[in-house]
Amino acid sequence: MKTLIRGAKILGGEPQDVLVDGETITEVGTGLSAEGAQVIEAGGKVLLPGLVDLHTHLREPGREDSETVLTGTRAAAVGGYTAVHAMANTFPVADTAGVVEQVWRLGKESGYCDVQPIGAVTVGLEGKKLAELGAMHDSAAGVRVFSDDGKCVDDAVIMRRALEYVKAFDGVVAQHAQEPRLTEGAQMNEGIVSAELGLGGWPAVAEESIIARDVLLAAHVGSRLHVCHLSTAGSVEIVRWAKSKGWNVTAEVTPHHLLLTDEMVRSYNPVYKVNPPLRTEADVMALRAALADGTIDCVATDHAPHPHEDKDCEWGAAAMGMVGLETALSVVQHTMVDTGLLDWAGVADRMSFTPARIGRLAGHGRPVAPGEPANLTLVDSAYRGPVDPAGFASRSRNTPYEGRELPGRVTHTFLRGRATVVDGNLT
Repeated sequence: MKTLIRGAKILGGEPQDVLVDGETITEVGTGLSAEGAQVIEAGGKVLLPGLVDLHTHLREPGREDSETVLTGTRAAAVGGYTAVHAMANTFPVADTAGVVEQVWRLGKESGYCDVQPIGAVTVGLEGKKLAELGAMHDSAAGVRVFSDDGKCVDDAVIMRRALEYVKAFDGVVAQHAQEPRLTEGAQMNEGIVSAELGLGGWPAVAEESIIARDVLLAAHVGSRLHVCHLSTAGSVEIVRWAKSKGWNVTAEVTPHHLLLTDEMVRSYNPVYKVNPPLRTEADVMALRAALADGTIDCVATDHAPHPHEDKDCEWGAAAMGMVGLETALSVVQHTMVDTGLLDWAGVADRMSFTPARIGRLAGHGRPVAPGEPANLTLVDSAYRGPVDPAGFASRSRNTPYEGRELPGRVTHTFLRGRATVVDGNLT
């Protein structure tokens, strides 16, 4: 099957035509034609490589009431993603070769998006004993990223051993930086708002102290460390310092930490309850600047679906997390592109090229060029409209953006040349 995308702005540049034949991009230029090809008139829309998410919670196995691999990958396709990394905090935990292979095979069957499982660092996410890291890497799933996300690997010896182990096969440990003793009973960011609302505070130092320890451990071992969902200005400075030393440290930021602040918690609406918590305006500005200058390497959604009953309740009882796959690109356009901090080439780097490189994900995060896999996302950057969760492909609706007007809309997504989204609708 051939597809001709006519007049698309590749990475936001001048309009060009892109010809896809089967699974591969065969030509890029102007005035292209191809007999029998399906023609898509891009009309100046932005063409990006398929987006890659390093941090997605697909919930299967065990919490299919909130999401499944199928519904999660459908949501990913709508958001412009062609690959996602599925976190390990499932039931049972993805701490064995058998469980990660199950998730990987479910991803293959979905057909909407490639699913790369993330293996747990410790057995049962309990932080006491290393999981079978080598077996998960050697499995059909080929796991390269390991994380106890949702919990911190707070034992320094366990963290050191994990870094040593994964170094043997160029793996990476993705750390959920949260010192547990400093966050006991925490409900939101520790600061003026938490004091006024009488909610337990979550201090910035709880994140920053773990990151400081772990960059030193990574340097000592000579291994790769990835910091999940960076959320404070202090964390930015620690990562910037580690990179200045030449240490192999990368970091991600979520869309919601680029836009929302702890002021939203004054509503007591649990949709704003998330881990790590929403921080201050100063933190938000520091995160944007760090993403722009490359201190923060990439954007990751931390897509965390929850069923209605886990969010529509009092603040203290509510689960932490927000869905994010279907709104991520719009939030990044709003906070980074429309503010002039990044151009579309920068978006492609932070949301495709770099996350694919960190995850060592072959076939994704590739240039839009002849001979490359046709994993593509076409974006109508001129679109503006309110977010309506009723139309989400995800099984859950816990978005903080309901009713908010956001820019940009994915009109087409292609996974190896096959359209998974056409005119904004799933195929």
